[in-house]
Amino acid sequence: MMSKMKHFFLLLTLLMPFTASAQSASDTSWPTAMEMAAEMYPGWNLGNTLEPGPCDWISNPINWETAWQGSKTTQAIIDFVKAQGFRSVRIPCSWFVHCDANYNIDSNWLDRVQQIVDYCLKDSLYVVLNDHTDNNWVERSFAERTESSVSKNCFIMGMLWKQIANRFRDYDHRLLFAGMNEPDAAGDNSNDKEGDIATLIRYEQAFVNAVRQTGGNNAKRVLVVQAPSTSVDLATNYDVMPQDNVSNAMMLEVHFYSPYNFTMMTKDESWGNQAYYWGSGNHVSGSIHNATWGEESYMQSQMRQMKNKYTSKGIPVIMGEFGTLWRVMPEGEDQDKHDASIYSWYYTLCRYAVHNGVVPFVWDTNYCQRPSMDVLNRKTLTVFNQLALDGIINGCASVDWPYTGISHVVRDTFATDIAYDLQGRPLNNTSTKGVYILNGKKYIR
Repeated sequence: MMSKMKHFFLLLTLLMPFTASAQSASDTSWPTAMEMAAEMYPGWNLGNTLEPGPCDWISNPINWETAWQGSKTTQAIIDFVKAQGFRSVRIPCSWFVHCDANYNIDSNWLDRVQQIVDYCLKDSLYVVLNDHTDNNWVERSFAERTESSVSKNCFIMGMLWKQIANRFRDYDHRLLFAGMNEPDAAGDNSNDKEGDIATLIRYEQAFVNAVRQTGGNNAKRVLVVQAPSTSVDLATNYDVMPQDNVSNAMMLEVHFYSPYNFTMMTKDESWGNQAYYWGSGNHVSGSIHNATWGEESYMQSQMRQMKNKYTSKGIPVIMGEFGTLWRVMPEGEDQDKHDASIYSWYYTLCRYAVHNGVVPFVWDTNYCQRPSMDVLNRKTLTVFNQLALDGIINGCASVDWPYTGISHVVRDTFATDIAYDLQGRPLNNTSTKGVYILNGKKYIR
């Protein structure tokens, strides 16, 4: 009788919001989403490392980890990431491609993902673990959706996330779950944007319900849901947050790769040219490769939209991916101006993001050949793009998080100045995490 009741409850949770009050919303032992967001920036992506599959040329699915890049993830790599000043790691991960016909995830794959999560938590980093593209089982399903296909996808979403959540049930607040990556909902080619939004919310609700139902720390874990097509504009135009029985335990995710001509375009086209030079101080007089849109005021406007609709209302936003191509300039172009543009783009975006309560996670694939968005070389444990790294770190440090009145310290801020505790006593050892007073301001590390 009990097994039948459990089966019935599983089906029911895929159709309606999860309402079991497993965790009081007034629990103060677990930080709120906004309190956590203030400690998470800047963030770094493990790229497509755990996404590949199916890979027929590699017999053991565990080894798909190196199908698209050459480095198996190690503790040393994560240590190096932290040493550069990052405080969070987003782990893009496939699950569906590691399932059997009954949607049971390969336990060996769960073990390997858990090992990488543990690497990050050992370094006191926050982790955002998602279902990333995953052979497009759900993210590209919107164009041909039917009631039958949507119901089936909700069931699969629940099956996957119940298994993932159960594996990490007792992990602390530093682990966050993100239901998807870039759901292709309400995009430019959509014939039914409202229908896409309704379907997306159903998928997100199935994700939330599945995680909450597993109990333990998952009853209060912070969950990340994705904007339609992870677009800032679509996140502004539509209401996309699912229901949750826990207060202040959800974040929204957007991505940012604008302007396309500067960030991703690799050759000139009849409709437009690549932009090599970005930012008001970096244009080259007379060049056909100056950015013509998407510069400082556009970035500011995009991040301000997130503040006005979400972060000012207590819903943090993560910019789960961002990046731009660092190029080798062809003959006759200005490499110094292009390099300055790269720094400025990262600096300005991170500055406006943090200023508006948005947590930036840079995209990094370990390709490390220009043109490339990559920042770190995992094979050699070196910085591949110092311009990007400096822009990220300096941009994040240039403004205060808007909702705490507390700034965070990056790198060696305490190396040359005297820090004090909140009682005004000098600190001899400032390697411990906590709140400090430095030059008259409060900082958290």
